[in-house]
Amino acid sequence: MNILFIMYDQLRFDYLSCAGHPHLHTPNFDRVAQMGVRFSNAYVQSPICGASRMCYYTGRYASSHGAQWNGFPLRVGEQTIGDHLRKLGMDCWLIGKTHMVADADGMARLGLSADSTIGARQAECGFDAWVRDDGLWGEGPDGFYDEKRSPYNEYLKGKGYDSENPWADYANAGIEDEQIASGWMFRNADKPANIREEDSETPWLTTKTIEFIEEHDGPWCAHVSFIKPHWPYIVPAPYHDMYGANHVPQPRRADVERDDPHPVFGAYMENKVASAFQREEVRQKVIPAYMGLIKQCDDQLGRLLDHLEATDRLKDTMIVLTSDHGDYLGDHWLGEKDLFHEQSVKVPMIIYDPRSAADAARGTTCDALVESVDLAATFVEAAGGKVPDHIIEGRSLIPWLHGEVPDWREYAISEYDYSATPQAVKLGLRPRDARLFMVFDGRYKLMHAEGGFRPMLFDLLTDPDEFHDLAKGGKHHPEMDRLYDMLAQWGRRMSQRVTRSEDDIKTMRGKSGRRGILPFMYDGSEVPDELTVKYRGTVRQDHVKGDDKGS
Repeated sequence: MNILFIMYDQLRFDYLSCAGHPHLHTPNFDRVAQMGVRFSNAYVQSPICGASRMCYYTGRYASSHGAQWNGFPLRVGEQTIGDHLRKLGMDCWLIGKTHMVADADGMARLGLSADSTIGARQAECGFDAWVRDDGLWGEGPDGFYDEKRSPYNEYLKGKGYDSENPWADYANAGIEDEQIASGWMFRNADKPANIREEDSETPWLTTKTIEFIEEHDGPWCAHVSFIKPHWPYIVPAPYHDMYGANHVPQPRRADVERDDPHPVFGAYMENKVASAFQREEVRQKVIPAYMGLIKQCDDQLGRLLDHLEATDRLKDTMIVLTSDHGDYLGDHWLGEKDLFHEQSVKVPMIIYDPRSAADAARGTTCDALVESVDLAATFVEAAGGKVPDHIIEGRSLIPWLHGEVPDWREYAISEYDYSATPQAVKLGLRPRDARLFMVFDGRYKLMHAEGGFRPMLFDLLTDPDEFHDLAKGGKHHPEMDRLYDMLAQWGRRMSQRVTRSEDDIKTMRGKSGRRGILPFMYDGSEVPDELTVKYRGTVRQDHVKGDDKGS
């Protein structure tokens, strides 16, 4: 069996028709949901691109792997899904974005060259790179997030788009008065991107994926990672005007949220992107473009599904659809992601397992608390392996996919290290104190902030919009105490003993005695007779052979 692990960047959980969106029709996401299981309560382990992706790739929490912000390297030695799957005979490839920064110092310390097989995999999150392009290319040829040249930019140059950076000047820009209207500017979001639709980012990466499938027999895991619908919010025709002001929902925000807000929440409500999305004209321009980008993603997903079906590969390919985090889009007076409201930390997750054992669960929705770290465990089990639970902290979703009801977690965790942000500076925090934790038990959601702040608490049963911070009133101490106990339990997890499994340790018990090391005994009765038989009732005579001088 192969695994097609598809990730969209900044795709909200509720912007799919199978999740109930009133206007956005996504028949191909819905098609996979009908073929498999849609997990309706899937949470990422950090609501920021880089940290979230490293959690997916390692199956470990952000505080376990340490790459807790964009640009924080994943340290050499962290095992990833590529490492686990190769042991089981499955190749693991990257097609698209990772947001990975290599641990250059760690590689140099160990003498690993980036152009060696091991070094290249260390530098690419454990993947073999079919094509890597992280998107978000700033001005100039050197790019923005990635130190390498963009293969997508080179593709566009080969197609005749005349620019040093056609990603910025064509794929993510419109035209106004014969001048470039940059997609970086929200006011241009309603313009069509100045590019042929088939040359834009999402179709390009889809084509690369189809080329990969045609050239590889398997078994393989292919991580297909799209940059969209992440900003810049601009999309080519015909998607740019498929949706309009009548499709823009009212923002989910309330004045009570701005009344004595939690200091961290308050700092984020005052940043640039939040201020922009608090303007209704921004939402009126951006949200239709965001929907157009998702519609294009859905159409390209249809291309992939049709190719798999036409080549008879659908019967042996697991398909996973998810996202690294959501997008506030003005809800809660915020833009982007960062905090732990549902719009940010909850993601779509849809899995199709082609095996007959999954027939009973096809077309169902699972409401269990699922974490992004669960995918690594799922892939290992799908590949026929035993999950190394001393390394991978997630739990396999295979039982749910096969219609079973396993013993499951009581709460979901997410973490956010915002030490590198202007908000941490504004709050006067040392980097080590600029950390947030979320624990959610399916009803109550607690946010803990280091640095001496009070917590935040929401009851999603009575307040599904998360408007009313119950921690302000001082009347919900039992719930907060219970959630803090869960957070403490999670904090005591065994997360760093990754070189010895539970089974390894069990077989080690008592081995020193078997090797003849028998300390701390009085007369030998403390151990089995077989270990001391040579010492009981016998006297060994050592004779000196050779010269008898002195005897």
